Amino acid sequence: MLIKSLFAGFGGQGVLMMGYSLAHAAMNEGYHTTYLPAYGAEVRGGTANCTVAISDEEIASPVASAPDYLVIMNTPSLYTFQNRAAQGGTIFLNSSIIDARPTRKEVGILEIPAGEIAEKMGDPRVANVVVLGAFIRKTGLISPGGYLKSLRKIMGERKKAIMEINRKAFAAGFDLFPEGS
Repeated sequence: MLIKSLFAGFGGQGVLMMGYSLAHAAMNEGYHTTYLPAYGAEVRGGTANCTVAISDEEIASPVASAPDYLVIMNTPSLYTFQNRAAQGGTIFLNSSIIDARPTRKEVGILEIPAGEIAEKMGDPRVANVVVLGAFIRKTGLISPGGYLKSLRKIMGERKKAIMEINRKAFAAGFDLFPEGS
């Protein structure tokens, strides 16, 4: 198994954290992983993307010319990256701020109202974790418990209140798609 995913959006949306935390969790579950970030010089507000490869064997290259999954957090990233998705792949969209839809017909599209869910929770900064909850539910790449354990380690024990809102955001995204949907 070799699965490559690309995460893209504006700097400040937590795109790089999404990829890093996924790669960290996969590594802790015994998979080979790579994490390849890319971002503009202005960072917050500029473009950001990263590629994560997860495999049960060594990974020859972290580059994903045709990723199995795209996680798109804004409209410019949709236009930039939609044609990179592998045929039969899946595009996860932050439908709260993306009005456009992919023009590709041979890929699956999952709309996640991440911004709206995060706003209702009282913290718009957790929209990325909402999307990751949905991503992990639909892909099954890693276990939910493994992801949360990894996120807790990345954030540190001193940030218990932040971890709690992230745990709730993850659960909200994960529960968007009931098992078997």
